[in-house]
Formats: sequence, C-alpha cells, structure tokens
Amino acid sequence: MSSDRHRPQLSWIDAIHLVTKRELRAYFDSPIAYIYAAVFLALSSSAFMNAFFLEAIVDMSSWFERLPYLLIVFAPAMTMRSWAEEHAQGTIEILLTLPLRSGQIVVGKYLAALAFYAMVIAGSLPIVVMLVRLGPADIGTILAGYLGALWLGAFFLAFGQFVSSLTHNQIVAFVLAALLASLFTFSGHPQVVEIIDGLAPEWQLGSWLAMSVSVLPQYETFVRGIVGLGALVYFTSMINLFLWLTQIGLGRIRR
Repeated sequence: MSSDRHRPQLSWIDAIHLVTKRELRAYFDSPIAYIYAAVFLALSSSAFMNAFFLEAIVDMSSWFERLPYLLIVFAPAMTMRSWAEEHAQGTIEILLTLPLRSGQIVVGKYLAALAFYAMVIAGSLPIVVMLVRLGPADIGTILAGYLGALWLGAFFLAFGQFVSSLTHNQIVAFVLAALLASLFTFSGHPQVVEIIDGLAPEWQLGSWLAMSVSVLPQYETFVRGIVGLGALVYFTSMINLFLWLTQIGLGRIRR
C-alpha cells in the first residue's frame, strides 16, 4: 500500500509548477481551446455591445452580469476533461506513480484551468480600453468587476474539477457540473427566490438559499464595485472545500 508520506517528494512549488505546465500544454495542444475562447468572448461581448449601442450605457455592468450564466456551460466544458480523461485513458495510474502528493496534483491541475480562464477573461480588455478612450469610465468599479469575475470562475472551476474526478465519462462530468453550476446560480435569481419563498412563506427557504448557498449575491457585490469581506470568505471557503474533496477522492484512488 503506497501513501503520500512514503515516497520521495518534490517541493510544493516545483511539483505544482510541473503539473500546471503539463496541464496548460494540454489545453493549447488542441484547437478546442482557441475555439472555446473565441466563442466565449463573442457571446459575453454581445451583451455589452447591445447595452452600449442601443442604450448608450458606457460601463461594463452588462458584461459582468451575463458572466455567471455563460459559465454554467463554459466552466464545465473547461473542467470535464481534467480528471475524467485521466480515468478513461488510464493515465491517472501513471500520474499517481510520480513523486507527487495528491494535493500537489489537484492544485496544479486547478491552477492550470484558472490560468487558462484568466487568459480568456483578459480577451475582454479591449472593451476597457474603448471605455477609457470614450469618456470618464469608473475604473474602480471595472477592476472590482474583474476581481469578482476571477473569483466566480475560480469557484466554478473548483467544483467542476471535483465533479470530473468522480467519473470516467466526460459528458457525465459536463452535465453534472452544469447542473451544480445552475443550482449555485439560479438559487440566487430574484424570480426563483420569490417562487421558492412563495411555496412556504414561513420557511423563507428561497431567501436562505440565496444568501447562504447561491453565488449570485456574493458576485454581485463585486459588480457594484464593492469588495466585501463576506464575499471573499464565501469564495475562499467554497473553493477550498471542493479542492479538498477532490484531494480526498484522489487519495483514496492512490491507496
């Protein structure tokens, strides 16, 4: 029986860098990554263009407001291969024989996905340049919105990685992660909250889900230009929870 404690180990930084580099190379070895980025940026920018040209709104709120709903599909598409493909191709056994701890592998894969997501998000920066050139843009609110977008994506990628680690089938990983993303997103939508509260007014279950479970209220504070402690604690806790669950699952496979 092997364990993380009984094998030679690289340093945490070297090991995570090794895994992250391997995973990033895998992203860009396929044209799917470029197609993904192009489609994502086209869809996310369409909301901004509508608001900008039709309503003469010179800010990025429409871009940020659409992001959670786009990530319901795009985040699972990014993570579905992460572990499911390793299981399906049998390469996870090779990966687990390397002198790496389970946590190092999990963090390395996660940081690769997060780095790719950040690159895709950076593709929207020409919008910021345009706003700055056209008039007085609220840079503070825009920066807070981008910070929120990074936290939002980091959260979606964390539970997407966890779901991918549970199955050998990429399609199953995609569907389960999309369902989980829908739960975290729509449970905070005002109409959904109102409907659930109306079913049992004395329980106010919809309001509780929105404030305690849903990602929307936490993310929307960033969109309004507020970097709140509560939102940071929520995102940090949820990300660590799903990465920890992924590490536990990987540790059981190794044993």
